Amino acid sequence: MVDQVKSESDPLGLAPPPKDARKAIIDALLELAGERNWEDITISDIAARANVSLSTFREFFPSKGAILASFSRNIDKLVLDTTGDDLAGEPAKERLFDVLMRRLDVLTPYKAALEGVAEWARKDPLGASAINQVNLNSMRFMLEASGIDSEGPVGAIKLQGLVLAWRRILNVWFHDDDPGLASTMAALDRELTKGGKFVARAEDLNRLVSPLFSLARAVFIPRGPDHHGAGAQSKDASASS
Repeated sequence: MVDQVKSESDPLGLAPPPKDARKAIIDALLELAGERNWEDITISDIAARANVSLSTFREFFPSKGAILASFSRNIDKLVLDTTGDDLAGEPAKERLFDVLMRRLDVLTPYKAALEGVAEWARKDPLGASAINQVNLNSMRFMLEASGIDSEGPVGAIKLQGLVLAWRRILNVWFHDDDPGLASTMAALDRELTKGGKFVARAEDLNRLVSPLFSLARAVFIPRGPDHHGAGAQSKDASASS
């Protein structure tokens, strides 16, 4: 017998559970986030809106944050699936600009929900840290889709810098009612220009200090287990002579 669940829209519990429970749970959270304060939304609220049992909810997600992370991965996939090689010959800034505008296009139906999440994160340091990690994972793939390296010390600077810039861009986008998103595009252009200059300075510094780090490693870090063995052998040879 199919387990039926009472929900806000179906108080008698007559409707069957959704075929795709994972999607229903994600959609339910986003709907609620557009209607209420994030901290007022409970797991039971989400389960009721999605028309699933708490047991089914737990099968897919352990928390609201996990639902957000899954939603973010879904958005990543949609953006990556629509990103081709049409801008391969363009400068890095233009490629990244295009990818991030595509991301905003995909996010448009969820603007109210995302604004609610952003407002909560501004008041909750732990929440902000969790959202930062979700955005780091997403922006890593946005950089890669733009043909921009995200590895190494400079890559880490690019990545975290883009996450911070993305937060500022979203704050403009939340209040941009222009269908052409003129204010958002201007903010994105400013952020990428500023970020590009900062990354260029970081790359110059990295080129300057990399030889010094290599020298320090060669002088102070043992080469491996054979390093000590070779020293012991030379001492033994000296003692026997």
